[in-house]
Amino acid sequence: MFLVTGATGSVGRRIVRVLREQIIPVRAFVRLSSNYEELEHRGAEIFIGDLRVDKDIEKALQGVRYVISAHGSDSDAFKLDYRANIELIDRSLENNVEHFVYISVLGADRGYRESSVFKAKREVEKYLVASGLKYTILRPSGFANNILPLAERFRDSGIYLIIGDPKNRSSIVSTDDLAKIAVDSVKVEGAKNKILPVGGPDILKREDIPRILSRLFKREPIIINPPLFLLDGLRSSLGLLNSELGEGLTTLRTLLGNEFFCTKEEITNLESIYEMKMESLESFVGRYLGSSSEG
Repeated sequence: MFLVTGATGSVGRRIVRVLREQIIPVRAFVRLSSNYEELEHRGAEIFIGDLRVDKDIEKALQGVRYVISAHGSDSDAFKLDYRANIELIDRSLENNVEHFVYISVLGADRGYRESSVFKAKREVEKYLVASGLKYTILRPSGFANNILPLAERFRDSGIYLIIGDPKNRSSIVSTDDLAKIAVDSVKVEGAKNKILPVGGPDILKREDIPRILSRLFKREPIIINPPLFLLDGLRSSLGLLNSELGEGLTTLRTLLGNEFFCTKEEITNLESIYEMKMESLESFVGRYLGSSSEG
């Protein structure tokens, strides 16, 4: 039995799909307010709870052999990105969980001190490594599914928005590939007790993305490129009114203001460990073209 947290998120939902396609039992940790009908239809066991409540985590782990932590923070980095994962790790030890897969973020070890999300994920990484559990820590670059709404807007209008430096590089990962890697990590020997960067096969400048969409949709791009300082001004203003919103914008500022890409050697190593070929962004968007329900 697998336990998947964040099971209704873009990564978690795909992880559940991969498990159920292999007819593997999975317990999906979801909130009552979330849309979990698809997971239930696929045959996942639905556990309704709150990751901020220790008793819910304890109950969810009963009879579980493998844990995949795929949840985000919803601007509450301390309670969800940090504390919930620490509790998951501690209770996993008590319940003799055989392998813990943690989906972190590329750059967690770079010391982005302004972002509580990056700090929390790095502290969880260190705690998991020291815990004694068998683990795999995955550090993905940007998720390809996040490009889908931008692709749909581009298809309809030709407009593509780039905030900040268009030369910043990323190796955007197919969210489907990431889900498969997360599931396979519990059985692939080369993934045990490893921290692995996860990205797509191409190192892309942000200005390359509208060019890819231009090929797919056969229309010329209209690129809007506001400077990053506009986001800084918005962050300062909104942060005074709403600290959680300000924190979310700080993490967004970190993501937009820095480069997040895997080296060719890291991707070659990843493909060798998991015996797979990573999917390009162009292929991912092409597959999902016109299928908004799958994003």
